Formats: sequence, structure tokens, C-alpha cells
Amino acid sequence: MSEAMDFKVIGTRPIRPDGVDKVTGRASFGADFSLPGMLEGAVLRSPHAHARIKSINTDKALAAPGVKAVVTGADFPQVAAGAIEGGEGGGDFADLAGNVIARGKVRYHGHAVAAVAAQSRAQALAALALIEVEYEPLPAVLSLDAALAESAPLIDEGLMTSGLPEPAAAPSNLASVIEMGNGDLEAGFAEAALIIERRYQTPTVHQGYIEPHACVGRWGQDDQAMLWCCTQGAFDVRSMTAKVLGQPVGSLKVIPSEIGGGFGGKTTVYLEPLALQLSKKSGRPVRMVMTREEVFRATGPASAATIDLRMGFSSDGKITAAEAIMAYEAGAFPGSPVGPGTMCVFAPYRIANFRIKGMDVLVNKPKAAAYRAPGAPQALFATESAMDEAAQKLGIDPIELRLRNAVEEGDSAIYGPKFGPIGLRACLEAAAAHPHYTKAKDAGVGRGVAVGFWFNVGLQSSAEVHINEDGTVTVIEGNPDIGGSRASMALMAAETLGVPYESVRVVVADTETAGFSNVTGGSRVTFATGMAVVEASKDIIAQCCSRAASLWSTDEDMVEWRDGAVHPRPGVNVEATPLSLKDLAGQAGRMGGPLLGKASLNARGAGPGFSVNLCDALVDQETGQVQVKAFTAIQDAGKAIHPSYVEGQLQGGAVQGIGWALNEEYVYSPDGIMENAGFLDYRIPVASDLPMIETQIIEVPNPGHPYGVRGVGETPIVAPLAAVANAVSASAGVRMTELPLSPPRVLEALDQA
Repeated sequence: MSEAMDFKVIGTRPIRPDGVDKVTGRASFGADFSLPGMLEGAVLRSPHAHARIKSINTDKALAAPGVKAVVTGADFPQVAAGAIEGGEGGGDFADLAGNVIARGKVRYHGHAVAAVAAQSRAQALAALALIEVEYEPLPAVLSLDAALAESAPLIDEGLMTSGLPEPAAAPSNLASVIEMGNGDLEAGFAEAALIIERRYQTPTVHQGYIEPHACVGRWGQDDQAMLWCCTQGAFDVRSMTAKVLGQPVGSLKVIPSEIGGGFGGKTTVYLEPLALQLSKKSGRPVRMVMTREEVFRATGPASAATIDLRMGFSSDGKITAAEAIMAYEAGAFPGSPVGPGTMCVFAPYRIANFRIKGMDVLVNKPKAAAYRAPGAPQALFATESAMDEAAQKLGIDPIELRLRNAVEEGDSAIYGPKFGPIGLRACLEAAAAHPHYTKAKDAGVGRGVAVGFWFNVGLQSSAEVHINEDGTVTVIEGNPDIGGSRASMALMAAETLGVPYESVRVVVADTETAGFSNVTGGSRVTFATGMAVVEASKDIIAQCCSRAASLWSTDEDMVEWRDGAVHPRPGVNVEATPLSLKDLAGQAGRMGGPLLGKASLNARGAGPGFSVNLCDALVDQETGQVQVKAFTAIQDAGKAIHPSYVEGQLQGGAVQGIGWALNEEYVYSPDGIMENAGFLDYRIPVASDLPMIETQIIEVPNPGHPYGVRGVGETPIVAPLAAVANAVSASAGVRMTELPLSPPRVLEALDQA
């Protein structure tokens, strides 16, 4: 595989194509676009976490200075139920529409109730205050235990639990149940010399992207509409928005801007249908930009979760049985990532006897959205915490315990398929040999180890490769660039075509220019869209060989592509000068026309990703404050196309995971009002909170990709929660099972101990 390949550009570290635009401020982000006559939009949001809407009167707002349009839920069509496919986070189109703007009932504080378009933002905000809404407040359901209680108020009176052995007899807040298992669970526990049984809890957290949601919508007199927005998937925005508006998909053009962070949180729509409906009513383009408070209150965070875990171990550390009962908060509409969580919870280990139950539960909070490896960090926090405790009680090195149970090539994953070549053992062995692990700890410092996993996805991608008349290359694809994918596409095109990286330009195009591609998420772009770029480049090569063979009056199998040009094969009696891309493109008009390569595919063979994280942490015994003293992220990348960006993914995921472990959480009042909706009170890590995040890339090539790629963007956030918690538990001398490990919580645990 790629280990045997002699790469010329893959694996190098060139400057990213969009770098200059971004560091000079020339790049255009979501709020930067404007059109003549554009209005400014604003959203009226519910002051209640749960209430019926008895009436809405917009007359005064419509009469206010500068106001050109007002919309409420009554201005949108009823959307039929139907599963959303291809994006992250799942869910249903009817629920999506109900989340965009409330109809009959508000389900969380910040739920959109109405929207206004005016000549200025100040006028729009003033008009919002004139909208009269009569509410009937209802009890708020704010926790998993409260939602699952028999007497719980119903968030959706028509919701019947799916996935039960028998059809549900009555509505509840339990949206769905997933169960899987194998072997004889109780026999496995009977064999165990040690059983770890605990409840693990993680909070609601936000992705924390720097750029708030923003869009510009323009509805034309011909019913053709345009959206400019910051998104991870222009085609997904197109399909979702068209569905909410009851319009044909082909009537909507979506232009993705540069994106100031997403991490899964920009894979759905919030403002886009509102902007277009306001534009339709006003006859003017409408721009809408969320405030930071709106981002926190009204966009999709990661699910809070409660996991009741039981794991049995033999005296020599082999896992004899494992059980996980996992409840995830979906927010106000079904669709938490509990499904991926059930797939990941025991995935790193060989377990003959296991049972997993996952529950998708409604609460009066914003509908959950994807956040890097959605569902996996919560799941592996539980498993890896139990593994750490078992290693301590059995007196086995924590890495050795994991090695004794680690899955290998040929083992069946708990969710079904057999693993191909995977890098878990290589990551564990690298961790055991790493200076971070072998060096002595300072006094009072605890050291934590944890494994991360994500199965990765392929999905649909398209790409075109155009050869310009001077032999330079333009790649056109439809996936917004979040983590340097333009550079990865350029490197793979350059490697395949045998041309310099600098001669390749990558264009992220709109939905009318690029071929269809699923969302930038799931760690799929370098794998799947990269595969399309390679195939489109091979299409170019085939055309070049055909044209050269025709020019040389020989058969195509008598020529070959080598070093960026067509050559006669060695030993073939053809007197010819090699023809480069420049040579062939320069005379394309006499040889069949422009050189244009295309590929569209549904990518298969996404190799799963494994990681190992090491963390050293020091707990202040008097204050409960935690200092992360050292952190190392080790991960299998298959083949690192651009190693700097792989390292950046590992570091970024580690920092987000550290924040999730130590400080980040949504804080709600008893009546469901988020009390820390801003970065001042919702505490994400900053540079001064962190050590240098050390990285080590392991490369076990994925045979499902021509260059061995496996996605790397999801796995980095999975292990840090447990790695930090294990280090804190070791330093504090007490097992921590609930996140975040904020000073008050750690101090309380120390006092109880």
C-alpha cells in the first residue's frame, strides 16, 4: 500500500492555498456578503423553556419604521415527516422545520417564534419588541431523570417511542431505543474476578466555533432563490431549506462562504429558511447574523449523557463481560447521537459477552447537533474511566491492560463488520514507548491514559479536474474547507498527475457549479472527496494517454503516464518526445477538445480511526483547581496527506476535549433559562490554560483509499475526556465520574473523600 509508494508531494507540508486570504482579512465569511437594497433580519425568541403559543400579533411590528416583512410559523408550510439523510446528527424534516420556527408550542428558551426584516438591525430589534405573543407556560423538563419519570410533562404529545419490542402504548419523552448484544452476559460476569460498576455523566456542551451563524437570502421574482451562508455542507443546506420552504431543490442555489469553525454544529439550518421567507415577503435580500448569546441559546450543542456501565475482568485483565445503558439528551426534538455512541462504547476491545442499550430522550433544551465524533466522547469517557479503575485495582499497567483486550485486524467490531488493517495496537505501543509515558511524574501529578475511536464514513462526493491551456490544474469540488482540505485535494491531484503542488488550484464551488457532495463532516472529505479527486485525475491521465497514442499512431497500451507526462512504454519502438499536460492542453483544440476529468462516487471502505491520549494533571487540594501539565495525542491517520493539518486536528480535538472535561457546561436555572450564554461564563480553554499538545502520527494505511487515507477529524476529541478524568482522579486520590471537573466539583469530591 502507501508504505511502499514513493511519494513526491503527499506527506509534505506546503502553505495552505487559502492561507494568505485568511491571515490578511481578504477571505469572505458568512456575515461579509451584501447585496444592493439588502435588509437586516432579527429573530424573536421564546422567553420560556416550555409553553403553548396562544396567539401572536405582529401588526405593530409591521407598522414600525423601516420594517418591510414579518414572518411567524403560520407563514411556513407544514412539512411531512421524513428522515434527513446524508448529514450529521440525523433527525426528521418535520422536526427540523419545527426547530427553525415554532408552531403552536415553544420547546426551549430561545426557540424562534417570529422574525423581522427592516432597513437596519436597530429597526429590526425595535420591531421585535412590538410583537405581542401570549404564552401558556408549561413545566420545563431539564434532565434525563426528569424526562424519563412516569409523571414527566410531555414535550411532544404525539411522540411514540420507536425501537421497542412491542409498539409503545402511550406517548413519552423517550424518542427511541437501540439495543445490541452478544454472548451470555451474566455468565461473563460470573467469570469475572473484578467488576467495575458506575454511573458516568457528561454535560451539555457547545462546539464553541468562533464565527456565529450568518446568511444572506435573496428570493427572486421568478421564484429562484439564492443563499450565501457559512456552512459545512451547501448541498445539505439546499435540501433542508427547500424542504422547510416547500420548494423544489433545483430552485435554490447555495453559495458557501469561508467558515470560521463548525465542528459539526454547522451541518443543519437555523436562519436560512427565515431569511428566504423574509426576502420573499419583502422583495429584498435579507441578511441575518446571530449574536453569541443566540448561538448558545438556539443552536445545537452536544448531548448531555448518563451512562450506567458495568464491566467484568479476569484476574489477568481480560474483559469477561460488559454492559452499558446509555441515555442521551436529544434536546427538544428527537435525534441525539446515541446511535453512534452505542457503536463506539466498547469498539476498541474484544468482548465476547456484552449488552448495550441506548435511549434518545427529549428535554427542554435546544435540539442537539453533531460535535466531532458525535456520541463517542460521552461513551468512551465511561469505558475508559472503567478501564483505568480496573487497571489500578488489578495492579496492571493501564496501557498493558488495553493491549490485552485491543481489537486487531480480523476481529469483529461490536456493531458488526470485521476490522481491516487498524492502528490501535500501534498507537498503544507508541504510547508505552513515548517519553511522556516513560518519564517520572512530579509530586502530586496524576497520569491518565485513554483510547479514542471513531468508525469514520464515506458517503457521496464529486470532483472535477480541469487542465488549463498552460498545463496548470483547477480542481472543483463542493466541500467547504474547514481543516485544510483544499491543500489535501491539491496534494492528491498533484501526486496523481505528477505535477508540482503549486500548479494546482482548488475551488470550493456552489451547488450549481460543483457536483453533489455530502457534508464536510464525519472525517469524510480527505477520504471520500479526495478519492473523487484522484479518480478525476486518473480520468485526465486516461484522456492524455489516448490522445498521445493517437498522435503517435500506436495503441493506448503502448504508452504510460509517468512524471507528469505521457511516455512510450519501455521497449516500445515509438520515436516520440514525452507529452506533458502543458503540451497536450496547448493543442487540445486539435485533439478532441478541453481536458476535463470527472468523478462521482459513493465512497466505501472508510477505515476506522483509533487514538491514545496521555495526560498529566495536578489538582490543587485546597481549591480543587486542575492544571493540565502535559498532554500527548497519538493517532492512526492511515497516511497523513498534509502532516501539519493532521497534527492540528489532533491538537484542536485535544483542546476541545480538555475544555469538555474541565470547565464547559450549560448552566440552567430551574425554569430552563441558560445562565452562561457567552464566552465570559461558558469557559473554553485559552492558550494560557494549556501546555503544548504533543502529537505523534501513526500510519497504518487504509486499503479502502488509493493513498491509504483514513479520516482524522473526529477521533481526536474522543479520548481527552477520559484521559483528563483519569489523570485528575489519580492526582486527587478519588474517582471522578461526572464532568466537568470544575473546581467546585473536585473540591466537593475531595471533601467527601
